[in-house]
Amino acid sequence: MKHIVSISLGSSKRDKIANATLFGEEFLIERRGTDGDLAKFGQLFGELDGKVDALGVGGADMYLWVRDRRYTFRQIAWLVATAKKTPVVDGSGLKNTLERRTVQYIQEHNILPLKEMKAFLVMAVDRFGMAQALEKACKEVIFGDLIFGLGLPIPLKSYSGVAFFGKLTLPIVTRLPFKWFYPTGEKQETHSPKGEKYFRWADLVAGDWHYIKRHMPYDMMGKSILTNTLRKADYEMLEKAGIKTVITTTPEVDGETFGTNVMEGVLVAMLGKRPEELTEQDYVSALERLHWKPNIVEFGKVGVKV
Repeated sequence: MKHIVSISLGSSKRDKIANATLFGEEFLIERRGTDGDLAKFGQLFGELDGKVDALGVGGADMYLWVRDRRYTFRQIAWLVATAKKTPVVDGSGLKNTLERRTVQYIQEHNILPLKEMKAFLVMAVDRFGMAQALEKACKEVIFGDLIFGLGLPIPLKSYSGVAFFGKLTLPIVTRLPFKWFYPTGEKQETHSPKGEKYFRWADLVAGDWHYIKRHMPYDMMGKSILTNTLRKADYEMLEKAGIKTVITTTPEVDGETFGTNVMEGVLVAMLGKRPEELTEQDYVSALERLHWKPNIVEFGKVGVKV
């Protein structure tokens, strides 16, 4: 049995262990939260090094992307460097392929009328594949990178705008403490509305779940969500908020979805390659073998999944 562990800077309340059969192999998939404790986060990578098949960086990004250029969060990279033997992934390699294909799947199967929809992507630099695909597919898109990343009330209305500001700010941002830019630990469980008019403007709200959960209004009646990792309590919260359709890019395991870092860990373990050796075709072929499709839940139709 292959063992994948996601070590997260998020709350330990979201910890989970599950068994899954993927690619005809048995996997033990585990998520361990460190409640924002950076020292413990780095320590766990060292302790588990060589003892598991892949380690995932959860509740944090190691890399941010603008088009084909990658920027590394130095603090996160330094902390995970305690793992010398076991492959370490943050999900960014899979995001580019998986999240583009999710948008294509939505279009091809008429899950949502994207051409008629206004989309609000809360952060584009950590979901570059999704950002570019939504801009091509939707009627209009607003990117919230400056709103949520830098606290500036400035919406970006094109991916070119994201690229322009990203090239200016990311060389600086990625050298600063990670906690300044992303909710960790208990902050992931608190609600702090921000950018409400853009949530209300949008038909589709997309991107990182922790940003969405932390900042969205309580009333999201009739809207759709496209995100990554949801637990049962999250589904309940979204249904209460009036969400119509929820789409997650990663498959459901034991009734819930794990993050892209976990699924990238599964692919790395299954293919037996280092993350830096994987090509786009490796990801595409693996997703085809997995018979991948996004997980789709329509509220008001209990249990309906497409």
